[in-house]
Amino acid sequence: MSNVTHLRYEIVRTFRNRSFFAVTLALPLVLFYAVALGQRHATFDGTSFPLYFMTAMAVYGAMFAAVSPGARIARDRSGGWTRQLRITPLRARTDVAAKVLTAYLVALPSLALLYLAGASLGVRLDAMQWLEMTGLLLAGLAPFVALGIVVGYLVPADALAPAIGGVVVLLALVGGVYGFQLATSGPMFEVMKAIPSYWLVQAGKTALGSGSWPARGWIVIAAWAAVLVPVAALAYRRAAIRA
Repeated sequence: MSNVTHLRYEIVRTFRNRSFFAVTLALPLVLFYAVALGQRHATFDGTSFPLYFMTAMAVYGAMFAAVSPGARIARDRSGGWTRQLRITPLRARTDVAAKVLTAYLVALPSLALLYLAGASLGVRLDAMQWLEMTGLLLAGLAPFVALGIVVGYLVPADALAPAIGGVVVLLALVGGVYGFQLATSGPMFEVMKAIPSYWLVQAGKTALGSGSWPARGWIVIAAWAAVLVPVAALAYRRAAIRA
């Protein structure tokens, strides 16, 4: 199997998984309309509620999309597909790279649908605001993609759904996706700012006029990615030994 063929296979099977898309695409969209439709003329923290909630759901949906490789990895492990791939000339890095790419390919339509949903309720941003928010969100997803790979190789397939759901909900809570922060000052706030989900939320807030990430945001995202990528490689090798 060539690299291009394997990449095409990963993309096709990802986009054919309807139950997966029901969670990563439909759920944030349904939540957005369920909450924002009745509040389309309301304001929250000085901005229109549809704009605020659109950015929150964009972060939520993007996080789910980013950890999505974990589900496919766990299914491949339990079904024996990972073992079969290891006896082919296909390199491990090619397989992992394909899963990383598909995670971003799922994140993009998730963001696009929420942007369209926001626009349908009156959200208006200029081109630079849309591009800046999207670019920061995609950059901020890097640690979450690596986390999804780690979970996929370490967690059994039957426990993966609650594991991924729990991790995303917890990180969303710490990051402030749900409209409130656990702290605004003190040691707890410093801990929050050391978590990548906090900066993912701040990326969404660029559309609210809060500005781009400071240097600390880039450092936190880069540091978490630098830690999680080797952990993902270690988890892969550990799974290979057990296979």
